[in-house]
Amino acid sequence: MINGAHVVIYTKDAEADVAFFKDVLKFDHVDVGNGRLIFRLPPSDLMINGGDENGPHELYLMSDDIEADVARLRAAGVACEPPNDQGWGILTSIHLPGGGKLGLYQPRHARP
Repeated sequence: MINGAHVVIYTKDAEADVAFFKDVLKFDHVDVGNGRLIFRLPPSDLMINGGDENGPHELYLMSDDIEADVARLRAAGVACEPPNDQGWGILTSIHLPGGGKLGLYQPRHARP
């Protein structure tokens, strides 16, 4: 029985991004050896979208109150794109310390 999913973020500065998930987002984690942390993710869902090509796959964190979360992240020095109403939800991007971006959205659709 499949019992979960494992997500990997590739980054040019793993130490900075690990600190972000640990110290800013405060995600629970375990050390699996050599200082490598695996973070507990919040409950998640999966959607399949059609496209002209396969991949890339995307990861979005979800929020109950995106305006409050963006304000909290900005207060912690995290750059965020302005929230943008997409109809199905409100979407922003978080700038990770390692140089990447991570999606954050407040869904307006039913959650499984």
